[in-house]
Amino acid sequence: MKQSESPRLCYQVKEGEDEGCKQKAVGARRVLTPLFNRYSTGSRTVAISGKMKIEFETIGIVRSPYKEKFGVPRQPGLVPQAKGRVELLPPYNCVEAVSGLEGYSHIWLQFVFDRSLCERWQPTVRPPRLGGNRRVGVFASRSPFRPNPIGLSVVQLERVVSEGGEVTLEIAGLDLVDGTPVLDVKPYVAYVDSIPGASSGFAVAAPGPLFRVHFSSKALNQLAARPDGKTLREMIRALLETDPRPAYIKDGRQQRVYGIRLYDFDLRWRIADGAAEVLELAQPNHCSAEM
Repeated sequence: MKQSESPRLCYQVKEGEDEGCKQKAVGARRVLTPLFNRYSTGSRTVAISGKMKIEFETIGIVRSPYKEKFGVPRQPGLVPQAKGRVELLPPYNCVEAVSGLEGYSHIWLQFVFDRSLCERWQPTVRPPRLGGNRRVGVFASRSPFRPNPIGLSVVQLERVVSEGGEVTLEIAGLDLVDGTPVLDVKPYVAYVDSIPGASSGFAVAAPGPLFRVHFSSKALNQLAARPDGKTLREMIRALLETDPRPAYIKDGRQQRVYGIRLYDFDLRWRIADGAAEVLELAQPNHCSAEM
């Protein structure tokens, strides 16, 4: 791949072809080539045997504190302390492309659920807000397991940075895994994007705290030794108090210890006596979200 090129996301359609998935890293970027029996992606749209072939360029990559799916907030803005950035890729990382964007407090990110590309979509899903027990249509949900794995998040834009020929968007309140491919960036326009009195189905309001969050002495000492310790403590509290666990592992066992990959550590915690207890900030463990 030439330096001036961006990675492409290619969904190829072939009659009778089963779903598969192929990923390969290209330097600091990623080329994702999922195979579905429905759609394909590209920079042009053409009709092929009654179907469309569409190809998209990846215009940026998300850098996030969340290093794996487990623990990522289920919606943007639920953990406002979580900060990250969007690194725009050539040829889109030019100052002209973001001119005027600094005048907006929030932006929309259109992205690909790249960690779910190998999962088969289903017409119904079980949203976490309904306890994982009730099914709704996939188009009545924000499930990542969709016919086309495209997501949309609104995040706070803290700063537009242009240094050394690179353009970076510093953001907060994100709900994206590190390395997520970005397809587009649009400004959030309050008068049209915010609709007072809109109905929101089963998600009437933001989820409230489900747990009190306590920190062990070891965890408090580890946080105190970090320059970002105070902000990180508040981020961890906001992350755990709404219970990031999937419904299928909420079995009530008090001694089960969970691990969430954040920044450069594994956050180890458990549920004890109706509260979330942070045990330690451990060295990263790549094996499982459950210790």
